[in-house]
Amino acid sequence: MKRKIIQAAAALLMNGNLSGFLTGKIYRGPLKQICAPGLNCYSCPGALGACPIGSLQALAGNPQTVVSFYVYGFLLIVGLLAGRLACGFLCPFGLIQELIHKIPLNKWRRKGCFRWLVKLKYAVLAVLVIGIPTGLTLAGEVSVPAFCKYVCPAGTLEGGIPIALANPGIRAGLGWLFVWKAAVLLLTLLLSIKLFRPFCRFLCPLGALYSLFNRVSVLRIHTDAARCDGCGVCHAVCKMEAPCPEDFECVRCGECAARCPRRAMRWTVRGKL
Repeated sequence: MKRKIIQAAAALLMNGNLSGFLTGKIYRGPLKQICAPGLNCYSCPGALGACPIGSLQALAGNPQTVVSFYVYGFLLIVGLLAGRLACGFLCPFGLIQELIHKIPLNKWRRKGCFRWLVKLKYAVLAVLVIGIPTGLTLAGEVSVPAFCKYVCPAGTLEGGIPIALANPGIRAGLGWLFVWKAAVLLLTLLLSIKLFRPFCRFLCPLGALYSLFNRVSVLRIHTDAARCDGCGVCHAVCKMEAPCPEDFECVRCGECAARCPRRAMRWTVRGKL
């Protein structure tokens, strides 16, 4: 419950321009230059900050800013401090998937193929977020923010749908691309009923970036080897199916530490056990 409160507060803080949902107008003030730590669409009418993934693509599409030291530096700082804790506590779209997963239907768990599918998000990061926008720019062609344009369901839910509902002119001009993005969103939401955070696990490039820091981040969940008896409860209760808190898939929700019968797991700062 405490984590859900933090998630809700973070989502509200990132989307504080509430009047934008009524007017369909995007906030363009000075806060828009600051990246949000979670996947929160720049085009969301309520968004006060920028999405780091959208920012990477936008700047890669500019010949003068193919590599953005600010955005990469921001991601580096968040990753080193917390790893995928940002996914577990600060991502609005992650919260949406978790709430949908609470619908009381039978769930899919412990499928062997999932451990292979999680690798897809690294391909999405490398190809759609970095490769295509940067490659087109370096080739002198018009760049395309491929992930935002063709895949991102968070952008459709948070940006595309609210703007279309508030603007009849935009709504009348919707075409095949919106239909495709709506289908991706619908599939993601339906999968979220049966599977915990499917987008985060299989496709999210921001989660892919943050996961690279899970084993070196400052804030982490430490397992006391002297207390641990290898009962496996931590792995059994992990909805992300991470074998340990330092695994790439762990979003640091803290469920394993809360359920450990021997209290062998606890939150700590690296270097202070």
